[in-house]
Amino acid sequence: MDERAAETTPPLSGLEALRERLRLLYHGHAPGAVRFQYAMMAIDILIVAFFIVTPVLRERPSFLWIDYSIAALLTADIGARALASSDIPRWLRQPANILDLFILLTLLFPLSLSNLGFLRVLRLWTLSRSGVLWRPLVRRGYGPWREVVESVANLITFLFVVTGFIYTFFFSEGSGFAGYVDALYFTVTSMTTTGYGDILLTGPWGKITSVVIMLAGVTLFIRLGQAIFRPHKVFYPCEKCGLQRHDPDAVHCKACGNLLKIPDPGD
Repeated sequence: MDERAAETTPPLSGLEALRERLRLLYHGHAPGAVRFQYAMMAIDILIVAFFIVTPVLRERPSFLWIDYSIAALLTADIGARALASSDIPRWLRQPANILDLFILLTLLFPLSLSNLGFLRVLRLWTLSRSGVLWRPLVRRGYGPWREVVESVANLITFLFVVTGFIYTFFFSEGSGFAGYVDALYFTVTSMTTTGYGDILLTGPWGKITSVVIMLAGVTLFIRLGQAIFRPHKVFYPCEKCGLQRHDPDAVHCKACGNLLKIPDPGD
């Protein structure tokens, strides 16, 4: 019966076969797929590192060559992930993918869109929430560290996005590495509310920017402290009310009383 059904199943077209292959690579759990996912994650980390140092490298002759090379890699990755999706229009509406498309736009037009190039560091935020990163780590028992890692990623992302913003709009063009370090120094002293006062942003907008950095910085540090010191919770969405954080030994959802079936970490 199964053999006859298999014989009558039409073969996949070239495009459908490619999409199925990409689904297995991006979402599969086979050893080859896992290696591919780790390789893509390593490339993402290198791209984020390039984004962080972009303000310093912008004046170098090799900058455009590196920029367009990364644009080609990101184009291939976005196209492959879109084909691997079962619903491409829905995939395109997801915030992380909209962000990737914007990042690609800034890479393709680095000179005309350079004022917003610092937003590329937001890719670190999307990477920290990637299933590619967390699926293998959860299987190895590192799931409890997820909230801490995401809080650290939030802090680092905010730090370098704000540093890029301050360097772009408040420091003279061409100040290079020294100007970038000053922008980073001001961001850290503002986020920690240390406020040495040796570097200041002038004018009303400079003061407003400083206030926003201080408020956001305090919030992010509090969030990080909560993630580190509050009691450990596991992430398991309740089927009835959707509550995601539960005690590790919870049998019923504390919000609605629904019976939970939280898998054992060792499974």
